[in-house]
Amino acid sequence: MNPEPEVVQRGVVHSFVRGLSPVRKTLVAIGAYGVWTAVTWLLEGRIETLLRPEATVDRIVYTGVANVLVGTILALWLVRAFVASGFVSRRDLGFQSLPRTLAVVVVASVLGGAVYLLQRPPSTDPVVIMNAFAQVLPVSIAEVVVCWVVVGGSVAALLRRRGVGGRVADSAALVAASVLFGVYHLAHSPPFNSVEMIGLLTLVSVGTGLFYFIGGSVYGALVFHNFLALFGVTTALVEAGQIAAYQEPIVALLLTAFVSLLVLVGMEVVVVRDSAYPVADTTVTA
Repeated sequence: MNPEPEVVQRGVVHSFVRGLSPVRKTLVAIGAYGVWTAVTWLLEGRIETLLRPEATVDRIVYTGVANVLVGTILALWLVRAFVASGFVSRRDLGFQSLPRTLAVVVVASVLGGAVYLLQRPPSTDPVVIMNAFAQVLPVSIAEVVVCWVVVGGSVAALLRRRGVGGRVADSAALVAASVLFGVYHLAHSPPFNSVEMIGLLTLVSVGTGLFYFIGGSVYGALVFHNFLALFGVTTALVEAGQIAAYQEPIVALLLTAFVSLLVLVGMEVVVVRDSAYPVADTTVTA
């Protein structure tokens, strides 16, 4: 089958991915997860970037390449191809209307904040929390996009096409995304790369999966996920003796978080929304 003219205009790679079978699309999604994990290790875990608040350049490179470029831009470009082929819909992937998104985000903020406070965190200083939240946000965006949207969404879509019921498909995808999220921490600096921490993060991330698959919102899952990460990050900062550096606003962290969020929203509005031009599925079946 020859590619349609508008598909050719949108890029050879996009056209190639769009034409893959559902199984191969899912394998591509898992491959994207592997690339993102490898880049994370190269730019963070290998040189322990997150344990060095003074390493501004290393942080910017890690955040920009691993989480913004690979984990957000390239990952959502892949989602564009999935949606364009009819493999999965935007709504199925958690990109909902503005009113529903805002409602889920409010609920996620309240519950996430409560979970953080109930754990008796090492700091309740608003400035420390703001800096830590900003530090985690670009990473959380990539984690939610890659693990839940790209991989989880693909697994759920594949299972539905194989006749599996929606709830069962979502449950299986939730487990897959949570496990991959935990394993990905092997690429991070201590203490997140320990076996105990990986197991704990896998279990805790089920909460993110519930917001994503039941709440049906990428942004709700993101906010709740970021609150879950706050406790681990502030604890690690205390143990490393670095918490004092977070008691004043860190402009680089705040600016990076803002840019990362802007990229996510921009990619959704301009790329993922725009990718739904044909609704018919043109993928091969074998």
